[in-house]
This record gives sequence, C-alpha cells and structure tokens, in this order.
Amino acid sequence: MTFSQKAFSLIQYPLPHHALSRLTGLFAQCDNPWVKNTLINAFIRRFNVDMSQALEPDPAAYTTFNDFFTRALKEDARPIHEGIISPADGTLSQYGRFQAGQLVQAKGHTYSAQTLLGGDTALAEEFLGGSFATVYLSPKDYHRVHMPVTGTLREMIYVPGRLFSVNQATANYVPGLFARNERLVCIFDTEQGPMAMVLVGAMIVAAIETVWSGQVTPLSGHPQRMQFGQPVTLEKGAEMGRFKLGSTVVMCFAKPVNFEERPLATMVSMGESLGSY
Repeated sequence: MTFSQKAFSLIQYPLPHHALSRLTGLFAQCDNPWVKNTLINAFIRRFNVDMSQALEPDPAAYTTFNDFFTRALKEDARPIHEGIISPADGTLSQYGRFQAGQLVQAKGHTYSAQTLLGGDTALAEEFLGGSFATVYLSPKDYHRVHMPVTGTLREMIYVPGRLFSVNQATANYVPGLFARNERLVCIFDTEQGPMAMVLVGAMIVAAIETVWSGQVTPLSGHPQRMQFGQPVTLEKGAEMGRFKLGSTVVMCFAKPVNFEERPLATMVSMGESLGSY
C-alpha cells in the first residue's frame, strides 16, 4: 500500500460520515436545472460515461442527478447469461469459499459472516459451507442491482454502521470494512438454499432502495428486521435494488459455487456469468 492510500484510509476515521453523505444526498436530489446539469455533465466527463447504452441518452432529460445515476439501460444492453450472474456492473474484488465462517475482504483481511449478516448466529450458520462474491460498483457504469439467481425474499435486515469509502485502498486497510459500514441484508430462499444479498453503504451514498419497499436507508441507529406479508419472488436478472451513489454488493450462497477462474479486480457487467452450482 502506498503512503497516500494509507493516509486516505486513516483520514476517514474522524470524518462525520453520515452528515457528509446526507449533505451529498441533498445536492444529488436537487432538481434545479443548473445544479443538476452541472453535476451530471461533470460526472460524465470525469468517468467517461457511455450514454448511448442508456434508455434516455440525453443527460439534460434527467430530473435530478440521482435519476441520472440510477438510469435505466436499453433492453438489450445487458444480456443475462447462464449460471449465477453478476448483480451489477463493477469490479469483482473477491470470491471463493467461506473459511470457518470468514470471508476475504482483501489480502490479509477477513471478516465474519455473522457480523456481516447482523450478528445472527443461526443465520450465519446457514452459509458455513457455502461461497461468497464481492462486486464493487463502478462509478461510470449501470448502477442498479439485480438478482444473481431466482429467489423469494425471506426477510430484510437493516444494520447501522459507519460509512467508510469502499474502494480498494480502504478495503486494504480498514479491518472488517463491509461488516462495519451501514448495510442492508436481504435474505432470499432459492432452489439451492438461502442466499444473502448485502448492499453495503459507503461515504456519500445517500440512500439504498429496494424494489419491494422503496428507499430504506438511512434508518435509526439500531438493527431492524423486516418481513413482508406478501411473498416477494424475483427472477434471475430482475432488479432488486439500487444505490443513490455507488457502493458494494456482497453475495453469500449456502452451497459451494464453482466460480469461473479469473483474476481479482476483473471488471464484470450485470448479467455476466460468474459461475454455477
């Protein structure tokens, strides 16, 4: 790790994470044409965003920066492949088997499934023999989160926490990063057993939404478990949620996954096959 990466990680500890994120959210939700167009055009230039894939390719047509950031794509922009698919565009930062209930965060850093999933021992034990994969959503690409396999929602758990950045520099240095940030844990029952989709909040991520309950975060400072009266079944490839600004998805599978061999930090697209049971 370079000195600048270490300094970037350290300086985040005293920052008012939530206040900064909520302030960013106000700008991102502003519908003043000058403000939102300035933000959108600056973002497109900075990250070289390809608007030709968007269902609405005109940046000025979006009501707010958030609408632009969570933009829909054309129907054929992300084909759905065989097997377990990537839930989002981004970087496949880690994948593999659980080792004694631990997931790999980065070289030299692990964290526990129990902590990640909100502290429930029985829930964590359902995943002891399984696999995980972590996708860091790329700022320039499509920013909705989709189902890697078909599943029926069992429950949703809100876990409060900090809002450290989730980029690779921070992941390399901040212990238990994904299990200490604010997050939304969505437990689905699938044909291959339970699956957890963990949407991890991060610095300047103003909110997390799901398709069945709308905007969920930010909530209060204590864990909340939510179940729903009507079954929520989502097909593979269906949208399940989105970040208002970017972050990370950690997928946990109860059964071992035969991941396709690829180097870490490989870019993946939503719908691309990651492996199979």
